[in-house]
Amino acid sequence: MARDGMTRRTFLGTSVLGGALAATDLRWSARTAGSAAVRALGREGPSELDEVTVVQLQEGMHTGRWTARGLAEQYLARLDALDQRGPNLHTVLELNPDALAIADALDAERRAKGPRGPLHGIPVLIKDNIDTADRMHTSAGSLALASSIASRDGFVAARLRAAGAVLLGKTNLSEWANFRGRRSISGWSGRGGQCRNPYVLDRSPSGSSSGSAAAVAANLAALAVGTETDGSITSPGSACSLVGIKPTVGLVSRAGIVPISHSQDTAGPLARCVADAAALLTALAGEDPRDAATRGSAAHASDFTRFLDADGLRGLRLGIARKRYTGVHRGVDQLFEAALGVLRDRGAMLIDPVDLTTEDQLKDAEQTVLEFEFKADLDAYLTGLGSGAPVKSLADVIAFNDANRDRELALFGQETMVSAQARGALTSPVYRRALERCHRVARVQGIDLVVTRHRLDAIVCPSSTPQRQIDFVDGDGAGVDCTTPAAVAGYPHVTVPMGYVLGVPVGLSFFSRAWTEPVLIKAAYAYEQASRMRRAPQFLPTVVPPAAA
Repeated sequence: MARDGMTRRTFLGTSVLGGALAATDLRWSARTAGSAAVRALGREGPSELDEVTVVQLQEGMHTGRWTARGLAEQYLARLDALDQRGPNLHTVLELNPDALAIADALDAERRAKGPRGPLHGIPVLIKDNIDTADRMHTSAGSLALASSIASRDGFVAARLRAAGAVLLGKTNLSEWANFRGRRSISGWSGRGGQCRNPYVLDRSPSGSSSGSAAAVAANLAALAVGTETDGSITSPGSACSLVGIKPTVGLVSRAGIVPISHSQDTAGPLARCVADAAALLTALAGEDPRDAATRGSAAHASDFTRFLDADGLRGLRLGIARKRYTGVHRGVDQLFEAALGVLRDRGAMLIDPVDLTTEDQLKDAEQTVLEFEFKADLDAYLTGLGSGAPVKSLADVIAFNDANRDRELALFGQETMVSAQARGALTSPVYRRALERCHRVARVQGIDLVVTRHRLDAIVCPSSTPQRQIDFVDGDGAGVDCTTPAAVAGYPHVTVPMGYVLGVPVGLSFFSRAWTEPVLIKAAYAYEQASRMRRAPQFLPTVVPPAAA
């Protein structure tokens, strides 16, 4: 589709390379250039926090090797060295001025009572569209909300505090979760500028949870929370060699999150390994009277770490979705075939191929639904901020951007916001028909049909093709990813590192019907343990082609 008629996937920052790529050598081609680049960027060597897991951090605090304050201080030092200096990743918009005080209190509590649980004292970053009732702002990356401070914690923030996490700061993102205008640039916001991919600095980190993903990938925090409407956890997860979990809509409350769509929005974990992601999802899940979608979800909330089974692929029936997702990029196809070999070797039964036709049948229904819901949901959120809110409606945001064109609209526009503002009420027959089509095509005729017909536990495909270079002239390019079927259905989706194309990460995706997080986590964990594909980033300035023989 032409750029001026971009699909929703493109708005959400899939920013991936379509078509065959000439350079498809799959080796990590940095060779010694990687370590040289690290030295040139001012790092003196590996940190003791590189690739450390939540379990290891807890063991270290138990033995006295670390304290919550010491961990927070180390991560803050890394943020200073790598985020604001060195490679200038720009992953974090704002640090929590109370982080060290929170860590001190949690250390005292540990000494007096023991830890609350797996996240006690663990530094966590959260996306800057999640309300925190503290001295940090919640702006969705926009200058229009740059002075906004929530009067009440969002559900996600409250759950993290209750679990004993240290809220380290707010992460950069694609502004307004990449629902603003055409030719958008994933990872860019008016407040934070351009977030960069720690693997290859001139490549997109994807969006919209760009900062959350890039920060965790670069070991700037133990964990991070992102949000997704269509691809905003799973796409940057794939782009930054992370595990990303987009839960079933309703497993995690959206109360206190700057919205796009109540049909599709959800928060979820970004982590370096499946075990960490499962621990974070356990803390986030639960019912909330402020979000009707969570009603009854307690039956599905769980200690998701119980499903970490290294032999978990044995006996699973996995459908291999090839149409649309393979045959596009030779390097990704090679990695995918290798991944399928791991799945087979670990005892999974592969039904190959299965046809998933969701994206062929959606047409413009998803975009229509999102525009209607964005107007209604954002107006409700902004009204809920109270009389002191800097903007009180979508119309106010559009007017603010117009009045501040030099700062907000210099790189791309706000056509999507203008189109959403022109939509009517949620009682409109246009909206109702589009929503019905989305649910029928994505659920009944999509994932549900394929899973039932082939008696599947999950559907498997590449998460995306490799990320393009950041392009301030033309914005994100169209590409191929698999986020839409699960996103439109409101179903769970897990991405896990699958490998690298010349140092650029790509992921492997598992998705299925509603509330199947346990089996997806089990499958992803078993694949991760068998493949061990994730590597720490080397902050390469650009792709380094293999040397001639």
